[in-house]
Amino acid sequence: MKKETSSESNFELWRLISRVNHSILVHRQRELRKKLIPVRQLWVLIAIKELGTTATLAEVAKQLERETSVISSQTKLMEKDGLIKRNKNAPKSNLLTLVLTTKGWDIIKANNHSESIQKILGSLSQNERQQLGSILNKVMVKSQKYRPTKS
Repeated sequence: MKKETSSESNFELWRLISRVNHSILVHRQRELRKKLIPVRQLWVLIAIKELGTTATLAEVAKQLERETSVISSQTKLMEKDGLIKRNKNAPKSNLLTLVLTTKGWDIIKANNHSESIQKILGSLSQNERQQLGSILNKVMVKSQKYRPTKS
């Protein structure tokens, strides 16, 4: 039997993390589809809620680790759907402040609980959840600091 190298082990772990993420995301999307809101829009709503008065396109993009242009397109659609308001800080300003509407707040409140996430992650003990959270946070910090070397 061939001994697995560290590189092969890391690749398999990366694949497992990707598969777990995809599986949970698919289950959550199915739940939200019934409520007519995509997962990505819910993430934007939650980011705006958490940022409060400092919610701008750039800050939401930073929090969600997305390009500002992607968040801009997303928020235009969300404004058309009546979930948020995109307010200019000054008449000739390019800086937009994002504010939740009543409809946006209602969606956050209605989607604060997830049966699928509860059933999947609820299978872990509190200690296992803490360990998993700690490990994933460590990996996240490293991935945010990583800069590939030029070849």
